[in-house]
Order: sequence, then C-alpha cells, then structure tokens
Amino acid sequence: MLAIVGTLLTVGVVLIAYAATSALLDRRGVTSAIVFMTAGLVVGGAGWFGAGAESEVAQRVTELALVLLLFSDSARIDLRALRSHVAWPGRLLLIGLPLTMLLGIGAGLLIFPGIGFAGAFLLSTMLCSTDAALGQRVVEDPAVPARVRQALDVESGLNDGLAVPFFLVALDISLATLDRGVPSAVFHNAASQIGWGLVGGVGVGVLAGLLFRWSEGKGWLHGQWVQLFTIASALTGYALAVTLGGSGFIAAFVGGMAFGHVSREHGLRATYFTEETGNLLAAVTWIGFGAVAVRHVWAEITWQVIAYAVLSLTVVRMIPVAVALARTGAGWPTVAFVGWFGPRGLATVVFALIAFEHGIPDADPVLTTVVVTVALSVVLHGLTALPLVAAYRRWYDGTGAEAKDTPVPRTRRRV
Repeated sequence: MLAIVGTLLTVGVVLIAYAATSALLDRRGVTSAIVFMTAGLVVGGAGWFGAGAESEVAQRVTELALVLLLFSDSARIDLRALRSHVAWPGRLLLIGLPLTMLLGIGAGLLIFPGIGFAGAFLLSTMLCSTDAALGQRVVEDPAVPARVRQALDVESGLNDGLAVPFFLVALDISLATLDRGVPSAVFHNAASQIGWGLVGGVGVGVLAGLLFRWSEGKGWLHGQWVQLFTIASALTGYALAVTLGGSGFIAAFVGGMAFGHVSREHGLRATYFTEETGNLLAAVTWIGFGAVAVRHVWAEITWQVIAYAVLSLTVVRMIPVAVALARTGAGWPTVAFVGWFGPRGLATVVFALIAFEHGIPDADPVLTTVVVTVALSVVLHGLTALPLVAAYRRWYDGTGAEAKDTPVPRTRRRV
C-alpha cells in the first residue's frame, strides 16, 4: 500500500511540475511525452516509482489512454469532408501498412538472425503502428495542409487496430500455439478483430449519438453530464468490442466518428473530459515507461538494437509510404513529411506488455528493440515537429506544386 501511495505522490508531483511549465516547454518544441519519459527515468532511478511492467494495470492504463484519445480525436472529424479525402489514408492503410510489416520482417531477419521468422514477425507487428497521441502536435497544427493532417490522423487512428490480428498470429507462432496455417489464422483474426470492432464501435457510437441528440432535444440532458455521457460512450464501445472478440482500438476510432456524426457534436463541449482523461492516463504511461521499461532494458542495448530502431523509424516506414502515395500527385517533400511523422507509441507499448506477460522466447532482443524504438520516436518526433512543420509549410506555400486543400472542418486543441 505504501508503494502505491508513493507512486501516486511521485506522479502527482511530476504532473504539477509539468503543468506549471507546459506553455514554456511547448514553445520550445518539448512535448509532454519527452518530459514524462525523462521524469520517469529520474524517479525510477531514485526508486520512487513502485509499479512494474508485469502488472495488468499497466496494460489497461495504456490501452484506455489510447482508446479515449482515439475516440475524442475521431469524434471531431467531419465525415462529409473525409469522403473527399479518403484516398491517401486508404493507401497508407492498405498498401503502406502491409509493406511496413514485410520490410520490418526483412530488417529483423537481417539484423537479428537468431530470433528467426517468428521473432522478426512479432517485432515487425509490434512496431508497424503509428501513434495518434504522439502525432497530435502535427495533426493539430493548422500550418500543416488539411489533407496531410487528415491522412496522418486517420492512418494513426486505424492502423493499430488493423495490426492486432497480425500481432496475435505472430504471438501464437512465437509461443508455438498456432493451431492452423498462417494465412488462415490471419484471416480468422482479422475478421474477428475488425468485424466485431466495427460492430461494437459503430453500434454504440450510433445509438449513443442518437440518444444524446434526442435527450438534448427534450431538455433531459443536464449540462454537467454531457462530458460523462461521451466518456461512457467511448468506454462502452471499447468494452463491447473486446467482449465480442474485436479490436477495442478500431471500436474507439470508428465509434468516435459515428458518435460525432450522429450527435452533431464535433467540439470540445462533448469531448473535453474524454480527451483530458486520455491525456492523464497517457502521462502516467510515459512516466512508467521511463521508470520501468527504459531503465530495465538499458544494459541490453546493442548496436543491433539501435540499428533496427533507426531503420524502423526511417526506411521501414518511409519506403512503404512512398510506394503508397505514388501517382497521387504528392510531391516528394509531402511524401517525406508523411513518412517521417509515423511515431511509435501507446499501441506499441500495449503490444509489448502483452508479449512480456506471455513470456515470449528471445524476449531480450525483441522487447529491448521495441522499447528503444519507442523511446527514440518520443524524442526525435517530438523535437523535430516544430522545425519540420515550419520548413514544410514554407515549401508548400512557395512552390504551389500541389493542389490547395479543401479545409477539413474540425475543432482541435493542442494539449
């Protein structure tokens, strides 16, 4: 009990200190994830953080953080505007994501020949998803063209859910528990995860949105319960999808879009508390990540781990993006910008915690590489966001090489 109280005290002090200096740090391009991960390293080294990676609580906190952020983010997307800009995110998901997995497997076999196909497959599936939360700074910045922001936003909102079936099959292969062929297992898991994720997310999102609008029209919905109505809708859609055997991540993203579209509430009036709760849980996750995960793997870092992490954030991500956006009219700076801003974050941490809990073979190189890749992503994507957005906008305004965007109506707020 004392360890839990001590951990809460530590987290509270870190959050207060960051909140008091958040605007100053933001102006200098230092993201909250960088601060919290660094603070975690410090408090973990001092022995002030008592939670461990083996706790199921760690997995649930991380997963719920991502779910709430996905729901609140997607609830503010205008589906009418999305229809005219669906080609780019569709290509990134249907072409870019599979190619990223294949290149990740190839890089794993090349750099870590000892882990075999199973380990390389598992490593690739854990690192193929991009993070909606870590990408907020880019997708919220109006200096980034709307079409680019929306492509990154929708891609990061859905690719973690689409990666789940492949991750589950890779996990079964690693544990030698796969009871069917790989194509059959992938298809079965994909049908279950995507299908039930859509059923849970869209079903709850539509029904909750209709009830929200009807109750407000009757004057039955008290103002102070608007925010709780939304977060309850997000949690219900997630829980239903998971209970049915689907992806809670897919349910959160499509549920948020359905709720926002049906309720006609795209602003912070309905999503503020959901987003803030997600940000709080994400902050706790990054503190714990620095205190436990990064410190735990420190002694296991090798040149191979660094090499794979760098390749994962560059070549393994950027080549598939270039292929996906070929013949779309996107200039090379746009392709490079979209390719670079594919941060690895909360979804990858969830996958790593699940793999750790199952006791996968070759855990040291695989999980160490995952942790190092995420840590590098937090730092590199966080510090490069402001300068690269500014540079990209100067090119975009100066060349006129691409058709100007139709504005995508949405209410966003930097946290």
